[in-house]
Amino acid sequence: MSADTRRIALLQMTTGIDPAANASAMARAAQEAAGEGAVMLFTPEMSGLLDRDRARGSVHVVPEAESPVLAEVRNAAAKAGIWVHIGSLAVKGATDESGGTRWANRAFVITPAGEIAARYDKIHMFDVDLATGETWRESAAYQPGEAVVTVETPLGCLGLAICYDIRFPALFEALGQRKCDIIAIPAAFTVPTGRAHWHLMQRARAVEASAFIVSAAQVGRHEDGRETYGHSLVVDPWGDVVLDMGEQGGIGFAEIDLARIAEVRAQVPSLANRRPIPTSWAP
Repeated sequence: MSADTRRIALLQMTTGIDPAANASAMARAAQEAAGEGAVMLFTPEMSGLLDRDRARGSVHVVPEAESPVLAEVRNAAAKAGIWVHIGSLAVKGATDESGGTRWANRAFVITPAGEIAARYDKIHMFDVDLATGETWRESAAYQPGEAVVTVETPLGCLGLAICYDIRFPALFEALGQRKCDIIAIPAAFTVPTGRAHWHLMQRARAVEASAFIVSAAQVGRHEDGRETYGHSLVVDPWGDVVLDMGEQGGIGFAEIDLARIAEVRAQVPSLANRRPIPTSWAP
């Protein structure tokens, strides 16, 4: 392995309705990933709880400081000495002006000391009626985030996004302008949208940002009845797929060659060549 190469691990999960079981799965994965030489473990969106019955799931949604899932993963990261990117957890947000409280779909980057290095709240809410009859209204429970977030890691500058964010180029324009080396897009993609768009959009985002994309995903049939697409991916800055985990749960590993980023940016300097869009082009 060259000096520019880093090993990473992705956990492809079928997260259920028991947060304790989900936390234990992540803790075991952190230990296994570290044992296999990975410097960082990536987990999917909603790693701690996936329950479409919000009344049932709400008893487990607590403020960040009270989250047993977050606490267990932080302890596991410190014990294993590994960075962990928790794709996201549902946490209770602050009380708003009306006295109500909405949740946040929040990603965490944990250091090998168990400290929180960064947080990112999902910006774009998945409100949709699919042809399959599935209806999703994230905005009914979740407060959208407002900040673009990057953090320095052993992989370089890591940019954070979550699932549905992938469909909104402006976020990735911002991450590209920050010269991210790697962008994490943890997900719980539905099967119909996954089959149609998952690989296409992941590769496109890698090319336009000239960065590695790491997307740990939920997979299979979950306890709450939903089905997710899987295919956790690592895509290099040229758009080539380095890892595709298919439809099986478990841990996958990939080698990230950081020198590849500079090579691609030299061949296709789109980040350097970008110009502001003239206001006269606006609709």
